Amino acid sequence: MHSLKFSNWVSLILLGLAILLFNRYPYSPSPQNMAADSPQSIYDFIVKDIRGNDVSLSQYRGKVLLIVNVASQCGLTQTNYKELNVVYEKYKNQDFEILAFPCNQFGGQEPGNNDEIEKVVCTRFKAEFPIFDKVDVNGKNVAPLYKFLKSEKGGFLGDAIKWNFTKFLVNKEGKVVERYAPTTSPLKIEKDIQNLVGSS
Repeated sequence: MHSLKFSNWVSLILLGLAILLFNRYPYSPSPQNMAADSPQSIYDFIVKDIRGNDVSLSQYRGKVLLIVNVASQCGLTQTNYKELNVVYEKYKNQDFEILAFPCNQFGGQEPGNNDEIEKVVCTRFKAEFPIFDKVDVNGKNVAPLYKFLKSEKGGFLGDAIKWNFTKFLVNKEGKVVERYAPTTSPLKIEKDIQNLVGSS
């Protein structure tokens, strides 16, 4: 009987301490964490560019975006960069932007550091569109942006990105409207880009 009363008192004291600590150090998520918990569009994300600077994707508000995970040593690299350059050149003055995110998760085909990646992309492939920090697009360290993109548009046989050069088309309101397989030619996406660019 006495031991039962003693354990009840101990429980009450521990509960009281827990309440005291909670009230003294309440959990208050930062605005950035709150945005990451329930993003409404890609404009809620801040990413790093290839040089490590923070970039708010809200700066692309009102533009049609093609977001691509890229790699420098993939069998799809040459044709994708060539065609992405063609599309970019054609629509860059019509509220269109390509955002490229290097990723090394598929066959280790983007092994370089950011400086090396930037040099290859800008000299060998002559890309003029923005290149961002190398990210994971799958797994436990997936970039929050890619978690969002995949939740908005799942892929064939699951949401995971299957390979380099998976493409997401985003409308002027920051909503994901289409997802394309790595083997889909950027030129075959042109009609969809035209439709979104032409919409007001």
